[in-house]
Amino acid sequence: MKRSDINAILADSQAFIRSFGLPLPPFADWSPDRIAAPEAAEIRSRGLGWDITDYGQGRFATLGLVLFTARNGRAEDLARGRGMVYAEKIMISRVGQLSPMHRHRLKTEDIINRGGGTLVLQLYAADAEGGIDRAADPRVMSDGIAQDLPPGGLLRLAPGSSVTLTPDIWHAFWAEGDDVLLAEVSTVNDDRTDNVFADPIGRFPDIEEDVPATRLLVSDYA
Repeated sequence: MKRSDINAILADSQAFIRSFGLPLPPFADWSPDRIAAPEAAEIRSRGLGWDITDYGQGRFATLGLVLFTARNGRAEDLARGRGMVYAEKIMISRVGQLSPMHRHRLKTEDIINRGGGTLVLQLYAADAEGGIDRAADPRVMSDGIAQDLPPGGLLRLAPGSSVTLTPDIWHAFWAEGDDVLLAEVSTVNDDRTDNVFADPIGRFPDIEEDVPATRLLVSDYA
């Protein structure tokens, strides 16, 4: 992705989030110099902030996602079973844009439709080796009700609805009808190691630095 495109996506994403009356933490607006300064060391180490991905495929409009991590614990907390064992993200899924089939190694997450169109998820159960089981029926909890689907079945979430995805559930999702503002509430999140994709793709974009960054992404922190 070109940095100029990322800058434009960021500006558009902030406007989209504001249109729902959702304030973001102050560091959402911090300049690259400030987010790189010592005062932001904890923000960087926890992977907080903006995350725009095309999964390394160079076609963000059809394969991509915008995320903002507002809070995130540490793996050590999760291992001890106490402390900050949770994370929270805001995400934007655009019409015509796929978040591809994947599961997580450790993370359990609630995906919540906070407004806009309908969020559509395609779901599979994992087999004993962690791959996609195309014969088993996936079962998920959606707003406190068990949902049994056929392999590859579609679950539609209207605004206000949610689904709980455990590590043994493969999922892809997209917006239907209108762009969707999403929330994710989960256990501690590490996007560098926790994502398993059905296809051989990356998690972060390859960036062409054609202009200066207006905001740093979490993938820039390293």
